[in-house]
Amino acid sequence: MIAVIDYGVGNLFSLKASLEYLGAEIKVTGKKEEIAAADRIILPGVGAFADAIRKLEESGLAEIIKKEAAGGKPLLGICLGMQLLFEKSFEYGEHKGLGIIKGEIASIEEDLSPEGREKLKVPHIGWNSLSLIGDDALFKYIKNGDYVYYVHSFYARRCAENTIATSDYDIAVTGAVRCGSVWGTQFHPEKSGSAGLNILRAFKEV
Repeated sequence: MIAVIDYGVGNLFSLKASLEYLGAEIKVTGKKEEIAAADRIILPGVGAFADAIRKLEESGLAEIIKKEAAGGKPLLGICLGMQLLFEKSFEYGEHKGLGIIKGEIASIEEDLSPEGREKLKVPHIGWNSLSLIGDDALFKYIKNGDYVYYVHSFYARRCAENTIATSDYDIAVTGAVRCGSVWGTQFHPEKSGSAGLNILRAFKEV
């Protein structure tokens, strides 16, 4: 069973529908005992980092996420859910993250070149191709150059040792990361067509 963590941040309908399409047994839950009983965990999220991490801490879900990840349970963070896995974020201040993956979350716009600021819009919204780094189990059903869908203004940096895919947006945007049994995708696999479904299929099998 896959536990999709519901902590009041984001619309879970598309993710739930995608997983059900793949035949996955899922439970959308904010209960710690159900998360602990699951075989795999997905941490979704959209919106502001500070609000999301506060909700995880106040509910006690941050503790169970870190405990299950440390025990080797497969965990996938999506979009803001990926960002929460990092040590800290500089989104409207400085905020401590879950600290499962080394690195930080920073503004795309601030890191763009002067030329990039002139020609590109932030938020980074839309389809972009993936440059895969190495051979990862999450990508066993997709190929280098496949397109995925992004919606974000902040991105993970100083995390090269854990980066398994990037997308070019004037800078190398961190598209996906892995640390042991913990993965994160900045893009939305549930909104990324067949490539995204194949990424979720691979996670279902890890």
